[in-house]
Amino acid sequence: MKRIVIVGGGAGGLQLATSLGRHFSFNRFHRRNKSPVAEVILVDKNRTHIWKPLLHQVATGALDSSLDALNYQVHARANGFHFELGSLRGLDRAAKTIELAEVCDSDGQPLVPPRNLEYDYLVVTLGSQSNDFHTPGVREHCQFLDSAEQAQKFHTKLLDQFLQLENRVAEEVHIAIVGGGATGVELAAELVDAVHEMGHYSRIKNGDLKVTLIEAGPHLLPALPSRLGNSSQKELSKIGVRVLTGTQVAEATATGFVTKDGEEIPAAIRVWAAGVKAPDFLKSMDGLSLNRQNQIEVESTLRSKDDPAIFALGDCAGCEDANGQKVPPRAQSAQQMAKTASDNLIRLIENPDAELQPFTYKDRGSLVSLSKFDAVGNLMGGLVKGSLTIEGRLAGLAYRSLYRMHLAALHGWPKAMLLYVIGQANRFVKPRLKMH
Repeated sequence: MKRIVIVGGGAGGLQLATSLGRHFSFNRFHRRNKSPVAEVILVDKNRTHIWKPLLHQVATGALDSSLDALNYQVHARANGFHFELGSLRGLDRAAKTIELAEVCDSDGQPLVPPRNLEYDYLVVTLGSQSNDFHTPGVREHCQFLDSAEQAQKFHTKLLDQFLQLENRVAEEVHIAIVGGGATGVELAAELVDAVHEMGHYSRIKNGDLKVTLIEAGPHLLPALPSRLGNSSQKELSKIGVRVLTGTQVAEATATGFVTKDGEEIPAAIRVWAAGVKAPDFLKSMDGLSLNRQNQIEVESTLRSKDDPAIFALGDCAGCEDANGQKVPPRAQSAQQMAKTASDNLIRLIENPDAELQPFTYKDRGSLVSLSKFDAVGNLMGGLVKGSLTIEGRLAGLAYRSLYRMHLAALHGWPKAMLLYVIGQANRFVKPRLKMH
């Protein structure tokens, strides 16, 4: 039996494991043969999955990750693959093994010793992390939103600041966000809405929280047309966010940011959401070629250029598609790459001589939510001819549908719609904001 090991349970890795698990465990052909011809193992350092584009809502408390998170072990059992809790520590390409670090409890005590996993095919889909561009003080003094754990840490700090406002230990609280991309814009809007929702349960008023959004480029949302970035800036300014464009940060301190022009921007909570790169750990991956963003260099088939037994997809893959187009680090990219990787791995298992399919990226557009205030974006591909910019209710509806489509890819549409109904019921009976 062949073994496929997938490291990383993000949008791409989880979808790939689900697709392969269903194929090899539930496919009629394999059932006739009584035993599957391939075993699929998903490895992740967390027990649960939360869709990364929703982390800004986890950070503000608009989304309760304990209700919306997917348990890997339960999902694996239902979809024909296995789950291993652990972090990748090493790779031995000659022996075709990966080493997983020991698993410890919350007190740092070891639960499971380091262990090795053999593979016939390895898929690396470790996602990305924020790029601090070696800016002094960022790693020491800033919050990041690269994982559910970091988002929850931000949420705890936010509640601490709300407590000080409630007891008038502080008259106002300043939060500064560096990076005017989707994460920074969405977080800024959600923070304003969070203060409004807190007003239902405390003496906190609108305006007690001051949010500053800092972008080095000439306009917000640099990946979208400038008109949409300008529209977002206008909407954010209307709801009280201070927006600084064309402003470069020279240093982060314990009390705020210092710009290259020498301006000091005070902030009790400092968020860095500017730029992404693949995890630094990949530099130690047994001689695999990386690009400047630490991404594993792969062919258009998503196979590593150095090892035919290793694939990479998502934000950690440096890839040009079949048309020579650079693939951007987006959730939709990872999900599309997962489909190609699944098809190619099935080909390799069932017919080793088959020609692999090159990946072709189809840009479906980008959508950005400004909490309940607005949404902007552009639609591309099969939905419209060329590109269509959208705003307001239509953009908001399209944005919310993205998460439903992600759930449908994992569970199928009937269960995805049931989860939606349950989610709406929870929002009706529970507080509007997570308070713990």
